[in-house]
Amino acid sequence: MLSTGIVAPDFTLPTQNWGDTVTLSNFRGRKNVVLAFHPLAFTPVCSTQMQTYERERPRLDELDTHVLAISNDSGAAKKAWADAIGGISYDLLSDYHPHGAVAREYGVLREDGLAERALFVIDKHGVIRWTKLHTIPEHPEFDELIEAIRKL
Repeated sequence: MLSTGIVAPDFTLPTQNWGDTVTLSNFRGRKNVVLAFHPLAFTPVCSTQMQTYERERPRLDELDTHVLAISNDSGAAKKAWADAIGGISYDLLSDYHPHGAVAREYGVLREDGLAERALFVIDKHGVIRWTKLHTIPEHPEFDELIEAIRKL
C-alpha cells in the first residue's frame, strides 16, 4: 500500500455514468480527494460505506473534499448499484479494465483479484496525507476520516 507524503499516482477511470471519466489530477488546486477502494458493489459493507459518504456529503463539501470510490466492478454494475442503494452523487469509478490496474498501482489489489477496503486522503496538491487499510468486513469509521481531512 502506498504511503503518505508522496504524490498520488494519476489515473483516469470511467464513472457510473456511461461515457464519463474522472482524472485524479483534475482535482489538484481545487479539491481534496478521498480515494475509497472497496471490494465489490452490491455487498452489505460496501453499500453501507457508500451510503455513508452520500449522507455525509455536506460535511465533505464543507471541507472541499470529493469522494472517488473505486472497485473492479464494471461501470454498468456501478450504475445499477448506485440506483439500487438510493442514488450516489459522487463518482463510483470502475477499475475493470485492465483489471485492477489502479488498485495494483496503489498497492491494494489482493491476490484474489479484489481491491482491499482502503482509504487514501489526498490533499489539493495531489499528495497522499493519510491512509487506512480495513479488513473486508470492517466498515470504515467516518469520523476518523473527517478528522484526517480536517488536519490537511
